[in-house]
Amino acid sequence: MPEQRYRVMGLDCADCAREIEQALREVPGLNRVHLDFASGLLHLEGETIPEQTVAKRVQSLGYRLQSLTASPQSGPVQRPSFLVYLWAERETRLTLIGALLVGIGLLLMLWPSIYSLAMIFQVGALLLAGVPLARHAWNGWRYSRELGINALMTLAAVGAVAIGEITEAATLVVLFALAEALEGYTTDRTRRSLDNLRTLLPEEATRLTPEGEERVAVEQVRVGDRLRIRPDERIPVDGRVLVGSSEVNQAPLTGESQPVEKHPGDEVFAGSINGQGSLEIEVTRPARESTLQRILEGVLAAQAQRPSFQRFVDRFARYYTPAVTILAVLIAIVPPLAFGQPFFNSPEGGRGWLYRGLALLVIACPCALVMSTPITYFSALTAAARRGILVKGGVHLEALHQVRVVAFDKTGTLTLGQPQLTVVRAIDCEGGERCSRCDDLLALADAIERESHHPLARAVSQAVVERGLEVRYPSPHAVALVPGMGMKARFNGHEAILGNHRWFDEFQPHPEALCREINALEEQGQTTVLLQYGGMVRGYLAFMDIPRPESRATIAWLQQRGRHTALLSGDQRVVAQTIGKGLGIDEVYAPLLPTEKMDVLRDLQRRFGVVAMVGDGVNDTPALATAQVGIAVGGVHSAQAMETADVVLMNDTLKPLPFLFRLADLTHRLVRQNVAFSLLTKLAFLVLAVLGQATLWMAVLADMGVSLVVVFNGMRPLGLSGHPKSVD
Repeated sequence: MPEQRYRVMGLDCADCAREIEQALREVPGLNRVHLDFASGLLHLEGETIPEQTVAKRVQSLGYRLQSLTASPQSGPVQRPSFLVYLWAERETRLTLIGALLVGIGLLLMLWPSIYSLAMIFQVGALLLAGVPLARHAWNGWRYSRELGINALMTLAAVGAVAIGEITEAATLVVLFALAEALEGYTTDRTRRSLDNLRTLLPEEATRLTPEGEERVAVEQVRVGDRLRIRPDERIPVDGRVLVGSSEVNQAPLTGESQPVEKHPGDEVFAGSINGQGSLEIEVTRPARESTLQRILEGVLAAQAQRPSFQRFVDRFARYYTPAVTILAVLIAIVPPLAFGQPFFNSPEGGRGWLYRGLALLVIACPCALVMSTPITYFSALTAAARRGILVKGGVHLEALHQVRVVAFDKTGTLTLGQPQLTVVRAIDCEGGERCSRCDDLLALADAIERESHHPLARAVSQAVVERGLEVRYPSPHAVALVPGMGMKARFNGHEAILGNHRWFDEFQPHPEALCREINALEEQGQTTVLLQYGGMVRGYLAFMDIPRPESRATIAWLQQRGRHTALLSGDQRVVAQTIGKGLGIDEVYAPLLPTEKMDVLRDLQRRFGVVAMVGDGVNDTPALATAQVGIAVGGVHSAQAMETADVVLMNDTLKPLPFLFRLADLTHRLVRQNVAFSLLTKLAFLVLAVLGQATLWMAVLADMGVSLVVVFNGMRPLGLSGHPKSVD
């Protein structure tokens, strides 16, 4: 089904967004209309509607439509001053002039002799700011058959004029229009935070051809093209380095504080910044499917995942406005009719019940209440994206706050997933810091495994390069793999065997002392292999998948904040327990099949409550799906991780995890603060209005002031500091 997307500018209220939705649903051919207040994005599904038709309907309600097809500008999105923002559009410009007229009129009222002149200024201000307000109110009623905020303010202003309170009416509409503009200006700051991420994508790239170089639009770049990336240039698409080495700043994408060295074979990502080296890269994904683009799309899609508290507030607001409107009517007519109370204001200055009802109409506006949650969640999702964390909806942030157990996969999550060589021990070791016999043993092992792609072979090869032993032995002949045991090879006229301890116990006799050393290492969770050459056992090598540098601090941080931790591993029990004990994890379960991990997670949920599972997002998919919150580590390396997990840490590190939980806790706290503040303020002014102590302009200031407070409070996640020092 065709989909059209636009940005609605000047949107300052979630209730206003709903009014626009209702108005557009009246357009023939549209099957679905959704306008997300926090991001300002309008989604239309159904027949393709001309943009002019959509724009005209939106403009009739006082807002502007912007196409999303234009390429984003390069560099950060600039934020104009509030006065420039007001002067940019015709209606806000009229409001600014109206505010000036109101000020002059109030000043002239200090001299009773020119009171008539003061009223002329007030009426001018009322017309300049009030006529557009009344037109928007009428269009809103015509399209949606609902009393939106524009209608409520128009009724209040007309009522004030009817009882002779022209100054009150002018002040009401001018303050309301200014406050609406200020709300729109403020909420735009939140939306620009995400737009600044969008501007990280360059518009052009340098493509290499047989004839030389050419500058082309990024949209024309295809998978397999070769691109030149010059020093200090932004990388336009995801790719793989073919030629050159450089340090690349990936902070906009992954949140890494330090540049990452890139060499031939390494991946690079769109939006990251090249250092001082020149690179040639091969395009691996088109621009529309880059990792950064998927993060942006993920954040925008996440807005549809509304937390339960936000759904409750939205439902409450739908009943609140009509209820208070009916109460305002009853307040205006019941006391005068039933109890003989004054309907109009008394000459002595007492406020009549009509005036009190008009004040209630202003208070009936639900802006602050319905803005309290979406702005906060959108700010939180954007703050996470800026630090390389993709959260697929506010519902998952809400669940993260409730998490009581964090379960971890071992390999590739708590550990680096790359076995490191820990011990090289020749049977005739000479001792000392560097033993020639042990070096010879290592060179022999490398010769046997030279053509192997096994993780242990890579660890051996790395150690050989570090010690400068690459060319000591030639490549072997007749290499044979013995599944589950090891390898056989032949070179220099001798047979060589490299295998595990079980194989040597069965078929290759070796000294008892050597056997005891190996058993001791295996009890510590290390993997060992023995080497025989020329009919003699020459020694052994030991390997271990070492924990990530930040794993211990991350586990400790979670435990200090009352979260239970568990390790779920498919590795051998002794290996998992060694890692778990070293990191201070509360519970260790191993060895586990994927289905057994699901059973353990259900048991943890029953015992503790909400569970989060942290894994690599590929072989841990069942566990990620079983937990209430699935968190994938290293999402830039796995498209599957971005599809299956609820949260994706784009960088291959656990460091963002504490920030993620701090963000969830802060978001939960801010949402509750905003809702409570909005409701209590409404209740207080409702009482003041009924008692006749609240003026119309006071009610406007209270309503719009509270709206601004919840917006600024809801934007606090954008300023949340990065990772705690204890985890760096």
